[in-house]
Amino acid sequence: LEARRRGYVKKNRFLLRTKEKLTFNQYWFSADTIDTMVADIEEHGTRVAFLSTPSVYFSLKNKELKKNSKVFDFDEVWKKDPGWVKYDYKKPEEIPKELHHTFDMVVVDPPFVVEEVWRLYAQAIKLLLVEDFNEPAADSANVDAKEADDEQTPTMPRGKFMGCTVPEHEWLMKEMLGASICPFQPSIPNLIYQYSFFTNYPSSRLNKRNPEIAAPEDKESLPSASSSDANNDNQ
Repeated sequence: LEARRRGYVKKNRFLLRTKEKLTFNQYWFSADTIDTMVADIEEHGTRVAFLSTPSVYFSLKNKELKKNSKVFDFDEVWKKDPGWVKYDYKKPEEIPKELHHTFDMVVVDPPFVVEEVWRLYAQAIKLLLVEDFNEPAADSANVDAKEADDEQTPTMPRGKFMGCTVPEHEWLMKEMLGASICPFQPSIPNLIYQYSFFTNYPSSRLNKRNPEIAAPEDKESLPSASSSDANNDNQ
């Protein structure tokens, strides 16, 4: 746990300025975990939808990517940001139609990780991601042409997905989004449960262990999160 407590020591403007709101079950990622996510997103995405992940959106270093991206969140504290979109995960059908199928990557961290909530997020993900890599995303977002040849199941989203949830949901991520669990686990300093990342694309950064997280033999004292009792908004 000591490695987790050190997560906020490294300076991150969002973490320094933004307190977690228990009313929204907000638990921020550590600065180092955010840095890893941002680096991966900036490598793989050109227009990204950040669902319930404001800490990552506001930590982007690539100004052009941030300009092309949107942060979908229920908390109206960010409503003055031009990229903010009011988002109620219970109502994916209310996502503005002009944003449908205009993103080549989606980053997700739901406030609740029960199956029912994830299935609602999956609806939003499939509404937002581009339908076919042969067609460019909106706002001239350039998608790597080589992805057009990737073989994907018709029911799976065509764009890239990065999500965070309990490792017990490995089967669910595979079923809904064609995503696989990653060795790199997020550090969330104020959350007692250990979560995992899932992606539907290969990532060299997320393919190795996070040095912030204790080795498996040191985790015996940490409680495991079940899909029925883990409620959070890690963002």
